[in-house]
Amino acid sequence: MAEQQKSIYPPNIVLRILFRIPVYFYRAGLGWLFGKRFVLINHIGRKSGTHYQTVVEVVEREEGTENVIVVAGYGEQTQWYKNLKRQETTTIQLGNKKENVRIALIGPEEGEEIIVRYLRRYGQLTGELFSMIGYEWDGTEQRAREIAREGLRFVKFILMPSF
Repeated sequence: MAEQQKSIYPPNIVLRILFRIPVYFYRAGLGWLFGKRFVLINHIGRKSGTHYQTVVEVVEREEGTENVIVVAGYGEQTQWYKNLKRQETTTIQLGNKKENVRIALIGPEEGEEIIVRYLRRYGQLTGELFSMIGYEWDGTEQRAREIAREGLRFVKFILMPSF
């Protein structure tokens, strides 16, 4: 098998700015604009202890639950992913609703199935997202599986009961 292309990390300045803009919408109380398609993640710097916020797309909602699954497009290099690996719980915000959640890292095999379902739902958008972060995309399910296995990392946020 040929060596797999890795994503381009860190993202260029334009992408970094674009990735940060949604955080300001949430901070301004406009999280409802993103509905349940995006989630604001609160995380703590693994070295600095600084509180951070990141907005990412919800790639899947777990069937029969309110749990959501997100993907770290830059895989193990993704800073928020590195931070969450050191935490057991955190808070997220879907729309204007804040939730306490447990963090569950998802293995590569399950990640492959998640990305295939995403590909079936969103088609060409999947390839455009892959290309944006630096992956070569041939439009096939097999390539989506390879990218998920080799480069992406998935996280499930499991809602905790409110008391």
